[in-house]
Amino acid sequence: MELRDAVYVDGVRLPIGRARDDGYYAQTRADDMAVRTIRALLQRNAALDPARVDDNVWAATAQTGDQGLTLGRSTAVLAGLPKSVPGYALDRMCAGALTAITNAANAIRVGAQDVVIAGGVEHMGHHAMGAEIDPNPRFLSENLVDPSALVMGTTAENIHDEHPEIGRDRADAYGLQSQERHAKAQAGGVFESHVVPMTVWTEQGWRVVDVDEHPRLGTSLDDLARLKTPFRNGGRVTAGNAAGLNDGAGCVLLTSREAADEMGLEATMRLVDYTFTGVEPETMGYGPIPATEQLLARTGLSLDDVDAVELNEAFAVQVLAFLDHFGLPDDTAKVNPYGGAIAVGHPLAMSGARMAQQMAHRLGTDSNARYGITTLCVGLGMGCAVLWEKI
Repeated sequence: MELRDAVYVDGVRLPIGRARDDGYYAQTRADDMAVRTIRALLQRNAALDPARVDDNVWAATAQTGDQGLTLGRSTAVLAGLPKSVPGYALDRMCAGALTAITNAANAIRVGAQDVVIAGGVEHMGHHAMGAEIDPNPRFLSENLVDPSALVMGTTAENIHDEHPEIGRDRADAYGLQSQERHAKAQAGGVFESHVVPMTVWTEQGWRVVDVDEHPRLGTSLDDLARLKTPFRNGGRVTAGNAAGLNDGAGCVLLTSREAADEMGLEATMRLVDYTFTGVEPETMGYGPIPATEQLLARTGLSLDDVDAVELNEAFAVQVLAFLDHFGLPDDTAKVNPYGGAIAVGHPLAMSGARMAQQMAHRLGTDSNARYGITTLCVGLGMGCAVLWEKI
C-alpha cells in the first residue's frame, strides 16, 4: 500500500502562562483554552469547511477535571464544530501533542481521513504534575525503576552525574542563551505567526493576554548562579536552567496533500517519518538521542542533512547531552534559535504543538532549509523525534 502525504497547513497556540495563582489562566478552564485555539485555527483558514474535519485529537497528561471528558470530542462540541466531527484524547506525557500529530498523520497517510486537528493542552496550575496519580508500588518494591525516575528534576541531576563535563556553569550559560534567544525572537515578530491572544478573567477584571508570561527578561549569569538546587544539595539543576511549570494550549491543522489542493489551503511542510523509543527512566532526558538516531537511520539521512532542530528543552543538561552526542556546539543555530522551554515554559502535553509551529516558521522563512526535526524527552523514560520536509 502506498502512503499518501500528510501535510501541515497551519498551527496556533496561546501565550504560555505561569502555573500559579496569579498566572494568566488561573481563572480559566483548560478546555476553554483548547477551544480558543480550535476556533482561531478555523478562523485563519476560512477556506476549510468545518464539516470536512474528520477528527479532533487532543492530548493532556492530567486527564481529569477540566482536561477530562474525552477532550477531543468535548472541545469539538464546545468549539462549535458540527456534531458529525468526532474526537478523542490521548496521553504520552510531554510527547502528547506530537503523538496527537503523528496519530493524525497516520490516519491521513493510510487514506482513512483527509483533515484532522491535533493538539495538546496542559493546565499545570489546576493539575500539578503528579498530584492526581497513584504510581503502582511495584515500581519501587520490585526495583523496576530507580526511585529517582519519578522526580523529573532528579533525572536531570542523574544525567549531570554521568556527564561531569556538563557542570552547572555550562547549564546556566545555556539557560541564559535560551532567554536571550526567545527575547530576540519575540522582538523580531517570530511568534506573531502562530501565537493568538485570549481574553481571560483575573482578580483585576478582564484582560487580553498576547505574549508569553514565563520568560524572564534581563536575566544574568549572576542571577542564575544565586538560584537554589531544589532536587539535590549541591546539585546543578535550578529554576534557571530547567523548564517551568506552565499552562498552555495549541493545535495544528493536518490534511492530505490532495485535500489541501482541493480547498486552496497552503501546506508548508509534510510529515516524513517519526520514531518513539524507550530509555532508562532515571535518565529520561536522553530520549531525544536514540529517537533521533533511529529516525535518521530509518530515513537514510544524517544530522548534517537536517537544517533545523526544535528540542523541548526540559533541562539544559538534556540539550547539552544531545549537542555533545551529535558534535554540535552549545550555541549552534541549528537547535532552538528561538529559545526553548527554559525560557517560554513547558505545559507538558502542549509543547509538541509549539515545536511544530516553530518548525513551520523556520522552514517557511529559511529559503535554504529543507528538513527539520522536532524531538523531545518524555517522563518515565521515552523519546520522540519527527522529521518534517518543507513543501
